[in-house]
Amino acid sequence: MKLAVQEQLLPGRTLQEKFAFAVDAGFDAIELRGKGDFHFAGRLTELKRALADGVVMPTVCVDMPHSIGDFDPARRTDAIQQLRSQLTVIAELGGIGVTTPASYGQFSRTLPPFEPPRTPQQDREVLAEALGILGEHAHRNGVLIMLEPLNRYENHMVNTLAEAVSYCTTDSIRVVGDTYHMNIEEDDPCRSLVEAAPYLAHMQISESNRNQPGTGHLDWGAQLATLDAIGYDGYLALDCRLRGEPEIVLPQTATFVRKYL
Repeated sequence: MKLAVQEQLLPGRTLQEKFAFAVDAGFDAIELRGKGDFHFAGRLTELKRALADGVVMPTVCVDMPHSIGDFDPARRTDAIQQLRSQLTVIAELGGIGVTTPASYGQFSRTLPPFEPPRTPQQDREVLAEALGILGEHAHRNGVLIMLEPLNRYENHMVNTLAEAVSYCTTDSIRVVGDTYHMNIEEDDPCRSLVEAAPYLAHMQISESNRNQPGTGHLDWGAQLATLDAIGYDGYLALDCRLRGEPEIVLPQTATFVRKYL
């Protein structure tokens, strides 16, 4: 397993500077962020220059205010178009793929009015259609669209790894595990990782409190041993808030995680 860190967590003005810091801190790669308005495609020259300079950028985490499960058809269509573009770009960089939730912050069954405007079946139809379009585009470009379950307070559509796996209808649609969300939603995170193993393409890591690993109560030894046992050899991408300054916290975090690898 290899360690990555999301670009916004790293000090530095350029990707080259950020990557140099990341490597010195004990990381192997940078996870990029894919904003809306085709911002990510607009970075192609910057990204290609960084790639030529040796920056390792295997994955993109979508970073938009709307998503492929949006209730509004126009916003949903835009999210699909944005992700198609991001898949094209990461393919040009020789990367793995793009991660996305079904939705983020759109609705929670834990708060009034408790019932979303679509039925569960309608939710599934909308999400399956979007992933079908994106899966086909990913296949043509030799990359993956990776569905990330979020916890019930952030997303009502896909909360567990098993739910995400149910959408993996082609080889180009795969699943992202996130230790923070898993801590809330999975009855047994290790068992869930085992059951999702054939579809698990990427992992994002953060603590039970959404800060960096080592500041909460997650059983890192058990979860990372499980990933090793199922043969997971992908990236562990740091996706969290930092408690402390990155110059101090990030090297400590890489050391903390690596002791379990």
